[in-house]
Amino acid sequence: MSGHIAQDWEPVVIRKKAPTSAARKDEKAVNAARRAGAEIETVKKAAAGSNKAASSSTSLNTRKLDEETENLSHDKVPTELKKAIIQGRTEKKLTQAQLAQLINEKPQIIQEYESGKAIPNQQIITKLERALGVKLRGKK
Repeated sequence: MSGHIAQDWEPVVIRKKAPTSAARKDEKAVNAARRAGAEIETVKKAAAGSNKAASSSTSLNTRKLDEETENLSHDKVPTELKKAIIQGRTEKKLTQAQLAQLINEKPQIIQEYESGKAIPNQQIITKLERALGVKLRGKK
């Protein structure tokens, strides 16, 4: 231990972590930087604060919609099916509500099928076939 021990008198500077991008944009941080004399760069972003990205493509979509002429609608219950359901129900002397209870559906569904407003559902048609004992689909 005969070596010469020297004291290091160099200052040690401990800095805080650099602010995150969100903190740099914060109004308090910008004002603090102004007071400290740091350079502040402000950039006006194009279309900032507006929703132009969403509305720019609408003209293309609206043109496609305007040119669209196909008539889109749901399938309705065919007239033959309506008549077959009504005939089968009246032969069994059932009301719409009783038939609905037999197939575990709401009376409104039977009403819709008999009035032709329902969208045909194969499961319900199968239940009706079983309850009425009538073939409602395919060739008779």
